[in-house]
Amino acid sequence: MRLLERLQLTVEQLARWVWDARERSLWLVADLSDEQLMGPRLPIVNPLLWEIGHVAWFQEKWVLRQVEGQPPGRRDADLLYDSIAIPHDVRWDLPLPDREATFAYVAQVRDRVIEALHRAAPSDELVYHTLYSVFHEDMHTEAFTYTRQTLGYPAPVGWKEPCGAETSTGSSDAGALKGDAEVPGGKFYLGASPEEPFVFDNEKWQHEVELEPFGIARAPVTQAEFLAFVEDHGYQRPELWSPEGWQWRLDAGAQHPVYWRREANGRWLRRHFDRWVPLEPYRPVLHVNWYEAQAYCRWAGRRLPTEAEWEAAASVEVADRVTHGGANKRRYPWGQERGEPTPANLDWRAMGTVDVAAWPEGDSPVGCRQMIGNVWEWTASTFLPYPGFTPDPYREYSEPWFGTRKVLRGGCWATRSRLVRNTYRNFYTPDRRDVWAGFRTCRQR
Repeated sequence: MRLLERLQLTVEQLARWVWDARERSLWLVADLSDEQLMGPRLPIVNPLLWEIGHVAWFQEKWVLRQVEGQPPGRRDADLLYDSIAIPHDVRWDLPLPDREATFAYVAQVRDRVIEALHRAAPSDELVYHTLYSVFHEDMHTEAFTYTRQTLGYPAPVGWKEPCGAETSTGSSDAGALKGDAEVPGGKFYLGASPEEPFVFDNEKWQHEVELEPFGIARAPVTQAEFLAFVEDHGYQRPELWSPEGWQWRLDAGAQHPVYWRREANGRWLRRHFDRWVPLEPYRPVLHVNWYEAQAYCRWAGRRLPTEAEWEAAASVEVADRVTHGGANKRRYPWGQERGEPTPANLDWRAMGTVDVAAWPEGDSPVGCRQMIGNVWEWTASTFLPYPGFTPDPYREYSEPWFGTRKVLRGGCWATRSRLVRNTYRNFYTPDRRDVWAGFRTCRQR
């Protein structure tokens, strides 16, 4: 069976994804000034003018040049946009094309890819690299969104699709969700099945692990719960932190989550893009790093789940035992199909997080809520290859980062629904707190 059939996509649908990904990129930068498009030189963000050119270059390199044998649209493209060859701190010093020329380049690449898809029945190689380039751009549009947050730019506005927080699940102000879901022990097959038509190399392939029975929080840690840790002097108590975490806290001067502040009257606020808003007690704590999550867990007498535990809680079909993959393992917490619309806070639908009790129809079989969407969730696990790992054609996606990152699962409100699933693995260094990350906890063994 051809790849398009296995993906259950038509050529026109894939072409629409190419168009949609580029439209989303342009929307996320269109309202910014030329100065904002460059931004300050920081180690955790790219200049947005460079980054939007990079996603088009990546697509051109793999789809048009690698598969189609076409020449580059710009002779200097490799010298400007190759993220492997160009060190991060040099990207502000490159002779980048101006806004108009950059936007023209990214539109030209998009149109050439769509033309290639329609020229004849696309080969599996063309479909694969087109799909990969769309997902690569989806990852970057999430990065564009947290870059705007990092730099204090206004929230993006004016997207043509409805993004209201009111959905079939009811109001985003849905309150708290207490308690643990109980997950039985047994054999579990961690990772993606070879039957999946497309997954990334670090998800390959499912392999047997043994799990002890465990209890995992039905919802992520809320802002109110994390505030109790802050107000109990959690950031001043070295016994709650690992040695590496305590050293990070000292070096960063951290006293609370990065975008929080306390007013003179004792009220706490958090920064949402360029606005300061009161803490929403039942929304998940956001922009905390792995060290902060670990310290909270020690304070609360809890622990972070391993990624195997997280995936089991999201995907095990039966509640009385953990079994191997296949029919007893779900692709999404709510079932095998993604759904339209997806029953989760994804795709900028609410333009921010919602309360942890929202979206009940997205629950996993054991009763965990929002395991997909709303906020990325740190796990206890170091990012490592699965047994028999072989890199995909884009070798730099996973292989260089093994052993240096921690695994996050589940996606956030700015993650594309077509990208994420129960087996999808994200990974960041444990000090990163600029990304849309929170966590849920497990009961101590």
